[in-house]
Amino acid sequence: MLAQRGHAWLLHGPSGLGQYGLAVALAQAWLCDQPTADGACGTCHSCHQFEVRAHTDLVVLMPETAMMALGWPLGEKAQADIDDKKRKPSREIRIDAMRDALEFAQRTSGRGRGKVMLVYPAERMNQVTANALLKTLEEPPGDMRFVLATEAAHQLLPTIRSRCQGAHACVAGTGAGPAWLQEEGVPAAAATALLRAAGGRPEDALRLHRGGLDAQAWSRWPKALARGDMATVADWSPAQAVEAMQKLCHDLMAVQAGAAPASSTRATCRPPRRCPR
Repeated sequence: MLAQRGHAWLLHGPSGLGQYGLAVALAQAWLCDQPTADGACGTCHSCHQFEVRAHTDLVVLMPETAMMALGWPLGEKAQADIDDKKRKPSREIRIDAMRDALEFAQRTSGRGRGKVMLVYPAERMNQVTANALLKTLEEPPGDMRFVLATEAAHQLLPTIRSRCQGAHACVAGTGAGPAWLQEEGVPAAAATALLRAAGGRPEDALRLHRGGLDAQAWSRWPKALARGDMATVADWSPAQAVEAMQKLCHDLMAVQAGAAPASSTRATCRPPRRCPR
């Protein structure tokens, strides 16, 4: 991806596959003073600026709620309005933020390696905001690069999708997913079961682990539910129980249609027997 030419990338795919992390890594590598074949060096002054969220040649476009959750600083006016309780943090990418970003795009690069605009989640742009970005994507300044990340590419304007090179995130292989989870502190004995519970999506599996999901309980609960035994899920939060039921219903329908279940094994997810007439 680093070696390929093009001023705009769209990283897309289902949730839990790391589009945001890849977008951040790509932006940092583009701005790095000494990039390697594997990405940013992590030690230069540019990387330090990036890691402390203060790079002069980077602009980040996110909903204010996402920026606060992910540790990105808000603009001075936006922060003041929220601190003074004049309004709540926005759940969409605001047009004011887009205008500031487009003004940034016209400036000269501060460090001489070009400028980068990171947009996530890209589907949170409304029609006005998306059209404003589209004009700059069509006629980008010479040293400006864009990386958009999304879990709902179908919600983007077709014209935005067509002006970006696409990279589709796929479900991790049987070896890569558990290995990454173990690097993040998930016990080896639980990694595979959690990855199965998350439908093969590593970041979702890590979220389940950090939420306290018992991997063994997950493998047992469909059969326990069929017996009317709720002890297995007694300690689950309402949100975990609802998510588990949604996944089980999806898998039951998939098995009935002859497809493979996404979050369960065939042994634990069987269609119900027909009642005798």
